[in-house]
Amino acid sequence: MGVFVFLPFFLPLSAWPVARLAELRLHPRTATRLLTAVATVMALCSTLSLALLMVVGTAQLPGNPLPDAWSDPEVRAALPQDEIAGKAAIPALILVAALCGRTLWRNRRVARRARRALAGLPVTSVVVLPEAAPYAYALPGGRRDRVVVTSSLLAGLTSAERRALFAHERAHLSARHHRHLLAVRLAASANPFLGPLRTAVVYTAERWADEEAARSVGSRRVVARAIGKAALLSGGGPLPALAGFAAVGPVPRRVAALLAPEPVARSLPSVFTAVGLAAWCAAAGTLVSAMSSANSAVTMFLILHAATPF
Repeated sequence: MGVFVFLPFFLPLSAWPVARLAELRLHPRTATRLLTAVATVMALCSTLSLALLMVVGTAQLPGNPLPDAWSDPEVRAALPQDEIAGKAAIPALILVAALCGRTLWRNRRVARRARRALAGLPVTSVVVLPEAAPYAYALPGGRRDRVVVTSSLLAGLTSAERRALFAHERAHLSARHHRHLLAVRLAASANPFLGPLRTAVVYTAERWADEEAARSVGSRRVVARAIGKAALLSGGGPLPALAGFAAVGPVPRRVAALLAPEPVARSLPSVFTAVGLAAWCAAAGTLVSAMSSANSAVTMFLILHAATPF
């Protein structure tokens, strides 16, 4: 196992360059999917490595429920600095579990609160709330996906801008952006080094919806104008955990991107470009992280199996 068990904790640093470059150089759809996949795999690998360290640390504690043979010198020799790393992994894994649990709880609480606000209203795909606060968001619900918008926000937009708003929110629902956002939030909770990827996906998911809206209404300028107006009217929506029209993502950058030519959709960027090199480095880091955690898991299994008496 050796030092390989520690690599998944730090390999997310290899994805930092692509997190920034993907926002600028990749199509938002490609960037969202790539960064979500990288963040998810790296978070799983670092959590697995942390669990392996915890096993070694727990086996050293008096009165632990694990077999006594698991604290033998042969087992502890497989982990560098076993006394420090093993015991430190116990509170670290508890913290990771608590942070991920809090992320899931907050996500569920926000969704439940949003659905409670719509209780008693007709089950339609679009819900217009007669509220003074201007905001809009996409509320996923399987067969009951809904777009929620307030009358005050609609009053500040033209007919074409309203179509852009609804197209944007429907794009969030059809692409299941809430799953991407939840995945990267959980990943960043499991490994703080994945925070830049979470921030990037929040932005690229909004840009993905912007591009789909522009394609739907046939005008990038109309979508840019709608985003700018909605941002000035709302100043941030009340449900930050849900995908919103103007509440999430740097609005000036989104508007500037819509006023620029449409990005070219590529499945994989060329390695001879800066973003391509960064993407392939992130992919390599993800592969090494997966191989390191898998190697550590197999090695630990074989060592513990050999140390366990029958």
